[in-house]
Amino acid sequence: MGFWLSDAIAMVTEAATPVARQTDNTFSLIMIVAIFVLFYLMLIRPQSKRAKEHRELLSKLQKGDEIVTTGGLLGKVTSIGEQFIKIAIYDGAEVHLKRSAVSGVLPKGTMKSI
Repeated sequence: MGFWLSDAIAMVTEAATPVARQTDNTFSLIMIVAIFVLFYLMLIRPQSKRAKEHRELLSKLQKGDEIVTTGGLLGKVTSIGEQFIKIAIYDGAEVHLKRSAVSGVLPKGTMKSI
């Protein structure tokens, strides 16, 4: 009798599997979309926002601004070109830098206070 009972249980589970498989596929698709949305919100969007702010900083750069470079140098902008800028680190010492090496603009008078 136990032999026939296991066949009956197998028939019931086989009849229920198409609905269960469809539910599993839908859940998997929802999870993939949720992971992509989370990835976008946590990584892609903040990085593009930072890149946009950096582009705006470089476009507003003017002669006489005091800047800090990605290498940690402080200097005053003496000339601006299309790709490169020239900064004065101290009296008589000027350095050419690529524009993208500028990491921030400092408030006026910062170099004198240091």
